[in-house]
Amino acid sequence: MFADRANILIKSGKGGDGHVSFRRELYVPNGGPDGGDGGRGGDVIFVVDEGINTLSDYRHKRKFKAGDGQEGGKKKCHGANGADIILKVPAGTVIKEKESGKVILDMSNKTEPVVLLKGGNGGKGNQHYATPTMQAPKYAQPGGKAQEIEVVLELKVIADVGLVGFPNVGKSTFLSRVTNANPKIANYHFTTLNPNLGVVDLAEGKGFVIADIPGIIEGASEGVGLGFEFLRHIERTKVMIHFVDAASVEGRDPIADIHAINDELKAYNEDILKRPQVIAANKIDAMSEEDCVAMVELLEDEFGKDGVKVFPISAVSGKGVKELLWHVQGLLESLPEGATEFEQEYELEFQGEEGGIIVENPEEGIFTLEGPKIDRMLGYTNLESEKGFDFFQKFLKRNGIIDQLKEMGIEEGDTVKVYDLEFDYYI
Repeated sequence: MFADRANILIKSGKGGDGHVSFRRELYVPNGGPDGGDGGRGGDVIFVVDEGINTLSDYRHKRKFKAGDGQEGGKKKCHGANGADIILKVPAGTVIKEKESGKVILDMSNKTEPVVLLKGGNGGKGNQHYATPTMQAPKYAQPGGKAQEIEVVLELKVIADVGLVGFPNVGKSTFLSRVTNANPKIANYHFTTLNPNLGVVDLAEGKGFVIADIPGIIEGASEGVGLGFEFLRHIERTKVMIHFVDAASVEGRDPIADIHAINDELKAYNEDILKRPQVIAANKIDAMSEEDCVAMVELLEDEFGKDGVKVFPISAVSGKGVKELLWHVQGLLESLPEGATEFEQEYELEFQGEEGGIIVENPEEGIFTLEGPKIDRMLGYTNLESEKGFDFFQKFLKRNGIIDQLKEMGIEEGDTVKVYDLEFDYYI
């Protein structure tokens, strides 16, 4: 069964407690403290696995926990670290905070594992607390707390082009003709219940990934039918091909259908309508040449003013298909490469979280930022994008770093270094 959404609870491991013990050996009656440190708790790590394409592994198991660190032992023995838990997800998975629905992490362009929740640090044993005045400390540091959060995993398929249209307009037939995909094809509504992906191979090594999005019905943006499940897969596509039944075999009005689908897309996410669109007037093999010309003219009069091109095609015979594909290829080449990525909206914060942000001024005109909180934020924030950098600035402001930099005397034009990244400071 295709699964593109799952709710799960994830929790990192607690750090092991430091140990309290004293050296006891023959002829050493008053040995000093020798309690060992506790082990570090395991992390919760997400990684993209190209070999899977659904979230079915998370439909029947909802709780995932990393291992706890072990307590330190006698003779300065260090407790074992807790085991990390690695959660494999398909490319295109978005991780959201369940209550707010805000994006924590988008795995679409992540090629390396991402640590989402850090395990607690191991506590220090009593050997660290001996002083000239307190030579037999009877206390040790407890292990750091685990981090826990409930999240929603959503799979939004990664495809360059999305095929949209009402049921039974020929999208599946078209996909099977132009790609190596083998969708089920039959003459009834909602034949396609899952998004079907295929690769279009053109000459000169050109090509793109295309997705047959299940048939949309009016009210889909409000969850009618399987609306949400269908619409979320359109969000990553860069170009949309509107498939219509130009011959009106089932009595549908192609112009009304396109307007209806655009209304659903706008209600769901109006940004989708800003992407290039193409109209595929299908089933021309079932109409006369005069009727075909007339229908194309009607579509061009209605949508041509918005720069939308109309291609009369037959998914059955292949007529007009090549011209349509090369036009779509040209549109894609004018757009940025890489999968559409959803920017982070939610900052992970945990009560009593260890560490923070360290601000230093090593030399005149240069200020450095580092620390555990910065490390984690950089792990799932794309600072190269405008929205990602804006999130970073708000992150610094929320955590009082901007005020701290001002107190330390930062001036316009000074450099702020975050590990190997450098930024100019401007008011």
